[in-house]
Amino acid sequence: MTETKIEQMKLLLVDDDDNVRRALKRVFRKEPYEVEDCNSARSAMDKLSESKFDIILSDFKMPHINGLDFLKWVHDFHPDTIRIMLTGQADMDTAVRAINEGEIYRFFTKPWDDQDLRISIQIAAEQLKLQRRNLELLNELNKTKSYVEKLEQQYPGISKIKRDEEGRIIIDE
Repeated sequence: MTETKIEQMKLLLVDDDDNVRRALKRVFRKEPYEVEDCNSARSAMDKLSESKFDIILSDFKMPHINGLDFLKWVHDFHPDTIRIMLTGQADMDTAVRAINEGEIYRFFTKPWDDQDLRISIQIAAEQLKLQRRNLELLNELNKTKSYVEKLEQQYPGISKIKRDEEGRIIIDE
């Protein structure tokens, strides 16, 4: 994976308030993400059926489907997506439910601090990048392990290395 992978990350902003969505887009306009927005959880669900997003920032209070139910749905159907909630309803019960039920990465209250939001999204993107790299490495390790096991079956003892007391490899003739 290259260092430019973070630039390819997709961020979805979900809020029923046009002004909030515009303000959020301004926060991320100079950031290295592909940013899209939706005005409802339903339209976000439709968009998620067409395209994959790495990070979703959703409002809590929206008509029809609230942000918590939406982010629980995202957790169930897109578990690798990082979920962040934004709300004007700053009560502790909502925050705890969001974290526990939707496995929310972060919880922000309105009005938010632009810099804090930018840094949190950047950290989330880096974390996601590391998780994906770890998965790639684990897959490579499993392939190598499988290959060594096949070689060991064909040539018993090939994977065993004998060393002397100083750590040098001993070759039997």
